[in-house]
Amino acid sequence: MANVPTGAAQYLTRFGEQTIAGSQYALTKLGIDRENCSLKIEEYMIVCVPFQLGFKRSIFMASLSKQELAFFQKYINGIVGLSLSLNPSKRPAPVKFFLRCTLSGMGQMKGRENTALLVVDYKSSPDEMVNMLGSFMETQERLKTQHEDYGRTPVRMTADIARIMGYNMFATIVQPGIAPRRIQIFSLNTKTLEHVEASGAPVLPPGTSVAYQLFFKKFRIAVNGTIKAVETLPQGIIRSTASLEFSPELVEIMDEYWYSSHANHHQGCRNPSTGYYPQHGKPGVQSGTGGNNG
Repeated sequence: MANVPTGAAQYLTRFGEQTIAGSQYALTKLGIDRENCSLKIEEYMIVCVPFQLGFKRSIFMASLSKQELAFFQKYINGIVGLSLSLNPSKRPAPVKFFLRCTLSGMGQMKGRENTALLVVDYKSSPDEMVNMLGSFMETQERLKTQHEDYGRTPVRMTADIARIMGYNMFATIVQPGIAPRRIQIFSLNTKTLEHVEASGAPVLPPGTSVAYQLFFKKFRIAVNGTIKAVETLPQGIIRSTASLEFSPELVEIMDEYWYSSHANHHQGCRNPSTGYYPQHGKPGVQSGTGGNNG
């Protein structure tokens, strides 16, 4: 019987070729200390932030002028030192890593003047760092499963539901080249958002790409979507329904909502292995009717 990889080895087997996008969400969850993230190239120290963080290779973003970028080209394929601090478990102090790397490439970031991307390949990957990144990736897998499960039931955004979710009753919709405008959320889940706008608002045909900003106490969520349906209600009110892309922040919000809802109404306990509730299994009929829209 073949040996099954464990610990850091199993994370490298499962996720070794994948990368973590350097979103604000990921940087916060991993506890990355921006003040202690840098690349040392001979006697030069370049302060940087992760653009893509990987188990074997990463890309970092740094502020470099065109002249500085041209100067550092001569160090491509040379050895550099990466200083990186992680603290996903919110320890009293972060774990500091110093990795010997090869500077595999560098260039100007498209559309960003005086911003460069630097690609580094690790000479070796510390087990503790691999475990931290692997644990994050495992959590993302669970959230993607919950994205599907919590996307089955729309939750009517009443005042009571907004309070439970920590929703600040403020959301905007954005289209390319058009100023953001405020919307009212009518219903929400991890995959669909239904919102209303006053008479006179533009009617967005199905297929229109949009971006939403949803303001919660825990997160300010930016999520992209596509309009699926639109209708004009009495008094000219416009109601639009959009499909949403995967947003880990929104999944966390909905997960906490369903946990609170079931705990408050049924005193249920989630099965930690599945994330669901014994009494009802997966999310079903939403709680709350009536109230003010947000």
